[in-house]
Amino acid sequence: MIDRTSGVPAKRQVFDDIRSKIESGELAPNAQLSSERELVERYDVSRPTIREAVRLLREHGLVRAEHGRGVFVRPAASLVRLARNRLSRAARAEDKGAFMGDAATGGFTPDVSTRVRKEPADETSARLLEIEPGDEILVRDRVMRANGQAVQLAISRFSRSVTRGTLIEEADTGPGGVYARLEEAGHVLTHFDEVVTARMPSSREQSLLQLADGTPVIAVTRIAFAADRPVELNDMVLAADKYELHYRLPAE
Repeated sequence: MIDRTSGVPAKRQVFDDIRSKIESGELAPNAQLSSERELVERYDVSRPTIREAVRLLREHGLVRAEHGRGVFVRPAASLVRLARNRLSRAARAEDKGAFMGDAATGGFTPDVSTRVRKEPADETSARLLEIEPGDEILVRDRVMRANGQAVQLAISRFSRSVTRGTLIEEADTGPGGVYARLEEAGHVLTHFDEVVTARMPSSREQSLLQLADGTPVIAVTRIAFAADRPVELNDMVLAADKYELHYRLPAE
């Protein structure tokens, strides 16, 4: 029941009550919220108030709405992306670099589908790869799946001056992946630069990742450097309702 003397808007009181039930576990992950009519009766408020409370729950990432089915409690992130050593030579040698490392940590079965194409570099790609707009680049477009469910998208771009004549231009790059092939071609990797942001998905991203309406994505842009030369631009999109980013950094 709503306290109408508290000065707190009714929609906020409903939101706070449902949130507390989710956080306490009374409403379990994937549990369906009561119908709009039942919530109206339970809290003795109007339908617009319930709709506003549910909107707040969605904006806070606590629930997801499924068209024609109802509103469900969103489970906590189930995949962990470890930042420590995920791109090291040792991890790559054990086939535990990047997404494969996430799989080893999380205990899920990974699957990656890859499409390779060539195209002219647009201004953004050219600037970040330090080449000229219109120069030919190689594009590796991937969908990563965990236990059969798409959880991450990634598009890597390389100047063809780097990839021509290497297995990087094939779907299957062989043991150690792209980075091993780069180093075999003389481009010894020295460091990686990553930028992490959050945004709403494009319609393509929402469809591929099977995201409920209102679910954001985590966007990661990584540039791999050989000495001071950028040799790969990798744009990754992670389903924010499935991923947790974990960073462990040395204190020295």
